[in-house]
Amino acid sequence: MEWLQIIIPLILFVLIIIPVGKYLYNVSTCQKTFGDKFFNIFDNFIYKVCKINKDEEMNWKEYVFSIIAVNAAMIFIGYIILRVQGFLFLNPNKIDGMEQSLSFNTIISFMTNTNLQDYSGESGLSNLSQMIVIIFMMFTSAATGFAAALAFMRGIIGRKGMGNFFVDITRIITRVLLPFSIIIGLLLVSQGVPQTLSGTKTITTIEGKMQDIAMGPVAALESIKHIGTNGGGFFGANSAHPFENPTPLSNLIEILSMMMLPGALVYTFGLMLKNKKQGWTIFGAMAGIFIIALPICYYAEKAGNPILAHVGLSQAMGNMEGKEVRFGIGQSSLFTTVTTAFTTGSVNNMHDSLTPIGGAVALMNMMLNVVFGGKGVGFMNMMMYAILTVFLCGLMVGRTPEFLSKKIEGKEIKLIALAIIIHPFLILMFSALALVMPQGLVGISNPGFHGLTQIVYQFTSSAANNGSGFEGLVDNTLFWNTTAGIVMFLGRYLSIIILLSVAGSLAAKRSVPQTAGTFRTDNTMFTVTLIAIVLIIGALTFLPAIALGPVAEHLTLWH
Repeated sequence: MEWLQIIIPLILFVLIIIPVGKYLYNVSTCQKTFGDKFFNIFDNFIYKVCKINKDEEMNWKEYVFSIIAVNAAMIFIGYIILRVQGFLFLNPNKIDGMEQSLSFNTIISFMTNTNLQDYSGESGLSNLSQMIVIIFMMFTSAATGFAAALAFMRGIIGRKGMGNFFVDITRIITRVLLPFSIIIGLLLVSQGVPQTLSGTKTITTIEGKMQDIAMGPVAALESIKHIGTNGGGFFGANSAHPFENPTPLSNLIEILSMMMLPGALVYTFGLMLKNKKQGWTIFGAMAGIFIIALPICYYAEKAGNPILAHVGLSQAMGNMEGKEVRFGIGQSSLFTTVTTAFTTGSVNNMHDSLTPIGGAVALMNMMLNVVFGGKGVGFMNMMMYAILTVFLCGLMVGRTPEFLSKKIEGKEIKLIALAIIIHPFLILMFSALALVMPQGLVGISNPGFHGLTQIVYQFTSSAANNGSGFEGLVDNTLFWNTTAGIVMFLGRYLSIIILLSVAGSLAAKRSVPQTAGTFRTDNTMFTVTLIAIVLIIGALTFLPAIALGPVAEHLTLWH
């Protein structure tokens, strides 16, 4: 039965991405779509008010500058609102302004599509902040990553212009994120997720005691949280909270919401390239790594925790510590694998309570950061590895490597090497910093191998713009708020800048005709080779950290 709960969502995912991918293609290429007359009213109003020339094309430098400028303005405004929320309206619970370092961490987190939370939403934010900072940032950060991916696609397929960032982000929000969020929000409300502007309700429980129940615009946040692969929760318990995720059906809705757009975007790439096989090849590589990870996580959790067994707790159902009974091992393992592979960060169980191997799966998904990933960035990272794979294969046969009819030369490989190095550098160097500083060590709640994993997980989640955490880590401190904020910022924008520069370099090159000796990149052999390259580089980079953390902890538990 549990396997059916895993297999059915995956089948639905594959069925959904084709029509959604076609819709995304029509939106991204400004072709006719359903509801154009309605959406054009809003789009044209935005263009007029913001004085946007929708026919203007940008090169990669202009596109990057637009991303940074717009995001910087929103970071500044959002930070101010968080600091002064105690004096503003829509604050029925009289919540004070957010502390300085926590405000910095929060605004960077939500603008970078990370949504790492060092606060508990129901007690740390007013309804106003939840809506005009958190929910607003969820839309704009998701649209920013989506727009960057579209610009990257246009560049590598040979278009001279990379589009217009302002047009892209407008159309993505009005025609994709808003409509899908409304539909998903209504579905979640039907399952019992609250949607209100009222404050905390005090009720009498069946035991005759008084209990405060936090309320707010939960469904609105939950819908864009998942469809935008954001991940932050209205409540501290995130999607394990019964108000965020009350039923197995709401759990299915949230899982598919996380998976839908990142998977569809790969199909959109095949349509833009006019080579669906190429799109399915990249999709196959992503899906292959995901299918490797999922059963490992499931069987690790199903095996149970021997320490709990030693103290007399039955492990017949598996390791249920930190999991909701209404979801069980099957839906919890699927949610864990999906949220870290698609870099959403939403959780329906406590990742700090996963078995060492189950936690290692979540960790490796974020370390690789190519298994579909969040809005756009996961796709861009996988394409980066695809170009590297072509280059390495070209070296083996002594030919100038070509990808999508463009020669891959030294400039592109140097940029790609830099992009590959940045991700582990941020994770490992900041982890090392935390391990040698008292301010970092004091956050560890579970010393030993697990404590190392807590630290590495925090910075991996930050660098991958995921946002989930081993919440045993005491992270709401000046040190953790600041360092995680820096890692989130650099992990987001450096990779976007570098990969858009690669796309710009390829766009400027002339296409070369394919010959009998051209290395094919749209077949099964390339998919297998690409998976191997990703796993080998991931292992060479992160295996010591995995061995000293989850693997060592697993061997200790099962000795």
